[in-house]
Amino acid sequence: MIQRDYLVIGSGIGGSSVCEGIRQFDKKGSVTLVGGETYYPYKRWMLSKQFLREKTPALKKLPCLEERWFDAHKIETRFGTVVTQFNIDRRLAVLGNGETIEFKKACLAMGSRPVRPLVAGIGLGNVIYLRTIRDALALREMAQSEKVIVIVGGGLLACEAAASLRQAKLKIAIMHRHQSLLNRYLDPDTSTWVTEQFAKKGITLLLGSSLNGFEGKTVLRNIQTKSGERVAAGVAVVACGSEPNLEIVRNTPLSGPHGSPVTDYLETEEKGIYAVGDLAFYPDRLMGGMRRQTHWENAREQGLIVGANITGKKRQRYEQIPYFWTEMFDLKFDFVGDFNVPATRVQLSGSYAKGRFALRYFQGEKLRGIVLCHHSAGEVTSAKNELRQALGK
Repeated sequence: MIQRDYLVIGSGIGGSSVCEGIRQFDKKGSVTLVGGETYYPYKRWMLSKQFLREKTPALKKLPCLEERWFDAHKIETRFGTVVTQFNIDRRLAVLGNGETIEFKKACLAMGSRPVRPLVAGIGLGNVIYLRTIRDALALREMAQSEKVIVIVGGGLLACEAAASLRQAKLKIAIMHRHQSLLNRYLDPDTSTWVTEQFAKKGITLLLGSSLNGFEGKTVLRNIQTKSGERVAAGVAVVACGSEPNLEIVRNTPLSGPHGSPVTDYLETEEKGIYAVGDLAFYPDRLMGGMRRQTHWENAREQGLIVGANITGKKRQRYEQIPYFWTEMFDLKFDFVGDFNVPATRVQLSGSYAKGRFALRYFQGEKLRGIVLCHHSAGEVTSAKNELRQALGK
């Protein structure tokens, strides 16, 4: 049996950041990082952006930690394998290759997986879920021979992928059940304006169209809507949200309906077991309530904090203003704050026409979110400070 001081399950940015944090405070403790992909941790957010639109895939730009870093810091990596069993009481993890690791402390960093709509034809060839390097490479290859690519969804990933593929001079359509894009995050006026920008770039918009199924014998030929319309498509990119990967801890206290419940130290109720990134359902000390975020910046920051906390050498709470960003065509948005509840009042400064503006979202008299379009990193920092002050924190 293999014995380790620390076991990190999941080799995305959250898991790799945990390893960084551990080594900052514990130079000698034994660490094993387990991940299902064969690649070293990489910048997943690039897959829907530069990776799709550049002529040559930017594989060299993707890694966030190189193999030599893990070697230099004496961290054992087990890539291309998964944890199939996780015994909380005995502190044991069984890997897909049959090996068993006995650990003292562990961190769950398995991330999330794409939601697969419950419709016919979901397993047809040329129906893609953009989650991994393999997915992105397959999409690039398919795009070379197919005339029409349909993106199913209207959120961040869907819009980023559509914009990148269109910039690669491909014929793109977006099928979205709502009447405007990014409607989950933006107010109706701004969402409508963004939708108009996509139309001006030559993207076909199939709005108000709910997916009913994919048609074809072995590969995709048509996409059917619930209204009975059939849309010809050679490739479909399904971007209908994500859900946390919690199978190995299902039916345990480490799994809940909204993720893995943790304290503000990102520790589960099982002492010595932590969760980060897409899994962590944590108390938001600044915005209030409980929150689960699925963005790269969040996973990065949480991983570093858990790396410190899990060693016992430093204890710190996770206390960050929620933040994420996106880019599509010539638009760059930064989102600061809480966008889970629609605003009751929106304050616009700047102008849509010039493509540089700021939006402040209020619920009652309380400022809850700030959206910046084409602003600098310094201005983003100022927005975070402004929101923190408005919250009285």
